[in-house]
Amino acid sequence: MEAQSSGNSIVMALRVFAFLAAAVLAVSAQAQTATPPPYDPLKTFAPLTLPLPATSIRTGAGAPGPAYWQNRADYAIDAKLDTAAKVLSAEETVTYTNNSPDALDMLWLQLDQNIYKPDSRAAAMGGGRRPRNAFTEGYVIEAVSVERAGRAAPVNYLVSDTRMRVDLPQAVKAGGGQVKLHIRYHYTVPGLFGGRTAWNANKHGDIFDIAQWYPRMAVYDDVRGWDTLPYLANEFYLEYGAFDYAVTVPADMIVAGSGALTNPQDVLAPEQRARLDRARASDKTVMIRTPEEVLAAVPAKPGAVKTWRFHMDNTRDVAFTASRAFVWDAARINLPQGKTALAQSVYPPESVGENAWSRSTEYMKDAVERFSKRWYPYPWPNAINVAGPATGMEYPGIVFDGIDDKAKTLFYISAHEIGHSWFPMIVGSDERRDAWIDEGFNTFIDVYESDDFQNGLYGPKRDAEYAPGPQPPADQIATLLNDPEAPAIVSRADTIREKYRHPVTYFKTAFGLTLLREDILGPERFDPAFRKFIADWAYKHPKPSDFFRAMESAGGEDLSWFWRGYFLNNWTHDLAVTDVKYVGGEPSNGAQVTVANLGRLILPATLRVTYKSGEKRDLRLPAETWIQSGTHVVNLEPGPAIADVTVDPDHRLPDRDRTNNSFKPN
Repeated sequence: MEAQSSGNSIVMALRVFAFLAAAVLAVSAQAQTATPPPYDPLKTFAPLTLPLPATSIRTGAGAPGPAYWQNRADYAIDAKLDTAAKVLSAEETVTYTNNSPDALDMLWLQLDQNIYKPDSRAAAMGGGRRPRNAFTEGYVIEAVSVERAGRAAPVNYLVSDTRMRVDLPQAVKAGGGQVKLHIRYHYTVPGLFGGRTAWNANKHGDIFDIAQWYPRMAVYDDVRGWDTLPYLANEFYLEYGAFDYAVTVPADMIVAGSGALTNPQDVLAPEQRARLDRARASDKTVMIRTPEEVLAAVPAKPGAVKTWRFHMDNTRDVAFTASRAFVWDAARINLPQGKTALAQSVYPPESVGENAWSRSTEYMKDAVERFSKRWYPYPWPNAINVAGPATGMEYPGIVFDGIDDKAKTLFYISAHEIGHSWFPMIVGSDERRDAWIDEGFNTFIDVYESDDFQNGLYGPKRDAEYAPGPQPPADQIATLLNDPEAPAIVSRADTIREKYRHPVTYFKTAFGLTLLREDILGPERFDPAFRKFIADWAYKHPKPSDFFRAMESAGGEDLSWFWRGYFLNNWTHDLAVTDVKYVGGEPSNGAQVTVANLGRLILPATLRVTYKSGEKRDLRLPAETWIQSGTHVVNLEPGPAIADVTVDPDHRLPDRDRTNNSFKPN
């Protein structure tokens, strides 16, 4: 996701700061009675067995292998939104292609609206972001049938919490067999308690943010077969395909949705179509529907409707928003190889303002252009930002943000949510199990977008996200590493308590990638490796082991010590300069500096020697410094008298105790 699942960036940062401040007190109390385990190089540098073995499906280089396969789901959906009853009803056809080596005699689908039922597993889970004291009946499945010989026949199905099993009368053949599944259903759109999908009243017209709005195919993959984790709080794992969907709404409503609008002549006024054409050729924001036009709009006649039709390729999901309250603007996105897309924003009149949503399209355009240039080209025709009730949530080609967001907050949340186009919309990881791969990776790429936008107007984001107080980011992460209750990054997402969700899933992951890029591999090795990982797994399903192998192989480094200490465990880092001695007691003979590794997590470090003459010298301590021992002596060449020797002088590393980082010789 998300900034709620991403939420408002500043709110997130304050939560993280509050958590870390409390953690400091807790850790201080524990430190009086607990001694960190000693450093053991045989454990830190032990051979690392990753969770998934390398095979011809997932190679030792972390790429899809020659035997890689993936199933496909194509959707055709006709939906109607009853804005008075707040009910969405639809008929859906799924064309499911079984590319696996297994014949499938059943299908599993995700019924995510069932999370709002009072007896859902999410309700029993408690805490976090589940709905409280407000419920719906979830999906009401009216009919399920399978098409055979051009005719649809009813089939047996079983609903279990947020999953549905469909029993097939005939197995879908392996290696390309197809089945067409028809489902008729309806559900009540949740109010604000819906979180990621909701409706809310607005004085200019109710706003509906519609997501998780159709039964979606579960993934059948080479790792688990059907992956049927229930929907508790963490997000989605979905198959890719093409979508054709139609949404019928009252005639005075504007609909913005994932993909391309295919019938603008049926739903837009001639002037609106002309303005859209101008926007496609403009780097400046063009108004498609002005605030004045919203205020002057005449309500539709009772019963008058319009049907908006959309198409989207190579996507795992679609979502849309609808309201008569929307102001609408757009601008061209310039993509690599001369391609273009369209940045759009829809928002109610109260969100207008140069310090507010009037800059949303500018933010979206900049983020998509820079992410495309730096990492991987944006693949879809539109990138839409919505001001509505489901704030801080992302879907392919469209994101939901807050009506009241302004300035830095709006920039942060807009860039973060559309950044999810890369993780997990292009790189299709399993958010239900491995939320860190989408949230942490996306928070990582946010750092550089904030640095780049208007020469850092809203940067550096690493400060706003990691350290809203006076401490630098590394020191904030050090506090987290020193918390014995903090989970490892590589934990099942639903097991991570809300207290740790942002600190671990978002910020620790992002900080780890920053360390990997800037302090371990360097941009010249990290960037090509990360781009290759994205390109290799575009529209596919990588697992954590694939990422670890990919960065080692293309990055040219055995990183098992880093994965083990930082991602697979929550080990602490603590370097100390314990002694500085002149050889023979004279600076002219050189000096010996003793550095100790007191934590279990190792990282490359800088050792800075400051001479009394004012001269400074930096030396590199690579990870292999600690491959045999926790103590290392650095031999310095003859030189002036030394004033100070400091390890990690720029506070780049999450060092547990900085009081021992410096040593002044007698």
